[in-house]
Amino acid sequence: MKGLSILAAFLGGAVVGAAAGILFAPESGEDTRSKIADALRKRGIKLSRTEMENLVDEIAAEVKE
Repeated sequence: MKGLSILAAFLGGAVVGAAAGILFAPESGEDTRSKIADALRKRGIKLSRTEMENLVDEIAAEVKE
């Protein structure tokens, strides 16, 4: 079980790191949100535009803290 929690922590950190990199990239917010939505859809995660914006805002708030 300990190995599984280490793996989960690693994957969580990778996701937050990738999100931070995308959020601070020198592109417009609209382009960034579109790329995030496309990446999630490729992984089978479907979110509405409002849900996507809320997710991006939540990640941005966590990264800035």
